[in-house]
This record gives sequence, C-alpha cells and structure tokens, in this order.
Amino acid sequence: MTKTNAMRMLDKAKIPYETFEYEFNDDELIGLHAAAQIKTLTPAQCFKTLVTRGEKKGILVFCVPVTAELDLKAAAANAGDKRVEMIHVKELFGITGYIRGGCSPIGMKKKYPTFIDSTAQNFEKIAISGGKRGLQIILNPKDLIEFVGAIPCSITKQYDLR
Repeated sequence: MTKTNAMRMLDKAKIPYETFEYEFNDDELIGLHAAAQIKTLTPAQCFKTLVTRGEKKGILVFCVPVTAELDLKAAAANAGDKRVEMIHVKELFGITGYIRGGCSPIGMKKKYPTFIDSTAQNFEKIAISGGKRGLQIILNPKDLIEFVGAIPCSITKQYDLR
C-alpha cells in the first residue's frame, strides 16, 4: 500500500494507527459503506470529514459520525459564526488536496479550524478517511484531536429517515 500524506504525517509525529482498505463504487454512500466493512468498529465509530465555509470565519472542517449529519446551526454556533454552508464538491480538491470520499482531517493543504463531534471521545478508537477513497485510518480520537487541534463539540443531528 502506498502511504498517503495523512499516514506520513502520523508516522512523523509517531502517532500509532492502523489502516483498513475496502472496496467501493461511486454509487454508494462511502462513509456508511466503509463503516459496514470495518468489523472491529461500530458505525458510530466511523467519522466522515465535511468541509464548510463560514460567513465570517472562512473554511471550517467538521468530523462527524457517518451515522449522523452535520447540524449546520450547531456547527456555526460552535465555530463562532452566524452561518456555515457545505462547500461545493468541485471546490474540495482545490481547498483540501483531497477528493470526495477521501477527505481526511489530517494533511489538508492548509490548517483549517477543525471540530469533531464530542461522541468521538466515547471510544478508544475511531476511523477517519486515510486520504484516498477505499482507505480508512483507525486511531485513538485523543491523538487525532491533539494532532489536528480539533475542538470536540456537539455538532450533529440524526438523519431524518422519513
């Protein structure tokens, strides 16, 4: 396996992690699909990385469980902004250096304010994107929070399945 930028950065910082590779296709919800394949973690332990633009604060990064959705009002409040909105997928690579489905909170082009749903702290290990589609990094959430300077907060709501 070729090391991704996220993996190289964790190696350099001597942060322990495991990797998990999985098959995917473009029609699937990548986060839920990956979570279903990682048998050692529950879906609530698998986090997706979402990139938003705040009205005042600019680019903001949020890590939330794949089983929930980002609550934009809570996200804005925690970031100290009036409102935030998801960036367009076409902007993702230019802003982060990552593509949709492979966006990791580790190793973006710039260091953006990062927030992680506080539920991450309930677990010994969580999974995040490894920096490319089909790859997850499994690590201790405390290590991730400290390494990227993430702020744990309540930023999710459950999917409305009606």
